[in-house]
Amino acid sequence: MRCPYCRYADSRVVDSREAEDGQLIRRRRACPECGRRFTTVEEAVLAVVKRSGVTEPFSRTKIMSGVRKACQGRPVDDDAIALLAQRVEETIRARGAAEVPSHEVGLAILGPLRDLDEVAYLRFASVYRSFDTLDDFEREITALRVAAAARQETADEPAAGR
Repeated sequence: MRCPYCRYADSRVVDSREAEDGQLIRRRRACPECGRRFTTVEEAVLAVVKRSGVTEPFSRTKIMSGVRKACQGRPVDDDAIALLAQRVEETIRARGAAEVPSHEVGLAILGPLRDLDEVAYLRFASVYRSFDTLDDFEREITALRVAAAARQETADEPAAGR
């Protein structure tokens, strides 16, 4: 790491700390040439590869914007949308890849959005999966009803050992 004061080509790390839940690493450095100290911040950059092949940095704000559009007029607050975006980012980062296809980001949004609001999920899925006919909507609604019935059945079962 080059010293920002004297431009010496090397520095020594004095202290390292994680910041922002491990997303950043702050390093305190000392220059062996001039003796001054400075701080660097390291961040793992996550890139999204779009269908066109263009790569852009992952944006939690962009996810929140898309989900907010799907939730328009629904009883979903901004805190819930921010938490969903955080979950999506954590899911994507947990894969350990530096680049992720935009398709995978969309898939990572669908599950948490379905849990948050089924109508918003249906809106998002209709755009994301390019629904063309009423049959596409009917299939997705049927899948939502089956999943809801399975959840209800699981909730109605008495706990083992009672």
